[in-house]
Amino acid sequence: MKIAVVILNWNGKELLKKFLPSVIEHSKEASIYVIDNASTDDSIAFLKAHYSHIEIIENKANLGYAKGYNDGLQHIEADLFCLLNSDVEVTKNWLSPIVKAFKENENTAVIQPKIIDYNNQTHFEYAGAAGGFIDKFGYPYCRGRIFNTIEKDNNQYNDTREIFWASGACFFIRSTIFKKLNGFDEHFFAHMEEIDLCWRIKNLGYSVLYTGNSMIYHVGGATLSNTNPKKTYLNFRNSLFSLTKNAKGNLILIIFVRLILDGIAALKFFLNYKPKHTVAVLKAHFSFYFHLNKLLKQRKQTKNKLKYYQKTSIVFEYFVNKIKTYKSL
Repeated sequence: MKIAVVILNWNGKELLKKFLPSVIEHSKEASIYVIDNASTDDSIAFLKAHYSHIEIIENKANLGYAKGYNDGLQHIEADLFCLLNSDVEVTKNWLSPIVKAFKENENTAVIQPKIIDYNNQTHFEYAGAAGGFIDKFGYPYCRGRIFNTIEKDNNQYNDTREIFWASGACFFIRSTIFKKLNGFDEHFFAHMEEIDLCWRIKNLGYSVLYTGNSMIYHVGGATLSNTNPKKTYLNFRNSLFSLTKNAKGNLILIIFVRLILDGIAALKFFLNYKPKHTVAVLKAHFSFYFHLNKLLKQRKQTKNKLKYYQKTSIVFEYFVNKIKTYKSL
């Protein structure tokens, strides 16, 4: 299988300098590309000077994760796309288990490896851990991470199994499926577009897998920190976008409950002296209402909506039942 490891870059020279060597060293069987989102630092000059063999695809503006990849991948031919964050260190033989899993599972469209915290290498990393799921109201969680509780890696997830969504930090997808679905929804800009894409893939009858036999180290938040209100805005808004487009069931009831829960989250931000995050949640809702008509049109286009959740409310399980680990659910 022809593999393209594709890194999306925006003003990330220092990240490329630090993490690109591991990708080159451990990815001999792949071609490596960098899609640049109109960086204003000297990322491109650095790449041309030190990694002239890497093909650079230059977008004309900062298009975010979704459109940045959509536009850039049009210039790449491969059987598998590996969409890799620039703040990721890969490990020896990381590609082999992924390719093996794709070959053994013809119906699988997407695969994610085990994601460990680069700065705390005994623990999983927030953005994906050992594979993602969502509850009935669209809140994401992972094997290895529920909200801000992150598990230590004790090899408890060294398996290969189906998950609901794979992390955009290291996202392997068959190119044919990516093109069939027209890639990511560009209205998302960044954050949770991978959940939306995996959801659309699942509704078409394909599977999404995790394999713990492949491992990477991810810094997380190197481009946009969890403390940034913009990230709060994008996460809350895009989760509502994806829920409206794809969820099976009584959408009015689902969204009503979700808006109440988001309101509680906004109040919690306020009481924790984070008023900018409260405003971010409110702005996310206003943007959701503004886009609602388009989202409902997209919803009508999805004919086969499958059951998408294992737990009705991860919020209830975590905050009321005090369940902090995936295996305790």
